Amino acid sequence: MTYSELIVDLRGRPIETLNDFWDAVAEPCGLAEWFGRNLDAWSDTIETRGISEVIDSHDILIVHVDQRGLFGGDRQEANVLVGIFDGEQNRLVVHGLV
Repeated sequence: MTYSELIVDLRGRPIETLNDFWDAVAEPCGLAEWFGRNLDAWSDTIETRGISEVIDSHDILIVHVDQRGLFGGDRQEANVLVGIFDGEQNRLVVHGLV
């Protein structure tokens, strides 16, 4: 079986806050202007589906980020965000800097 993947590559983009993350994923994930820009809204969007036609049209969502800024340490909001991705249908890949 072939799965359709939506790959959002944010490597090289500075992401210091959750607002930066929402700004970065809004266009490639087809988030509407009314998207809540919070962790509950993101969870509904990627887990429950039915909010973004772009995400819904793919079987798997993969988001690539650098291990810096929001994802560079032990920040509570980053940890919660990471936990929303299930690692199967929705994946967040944090890349170390070389």
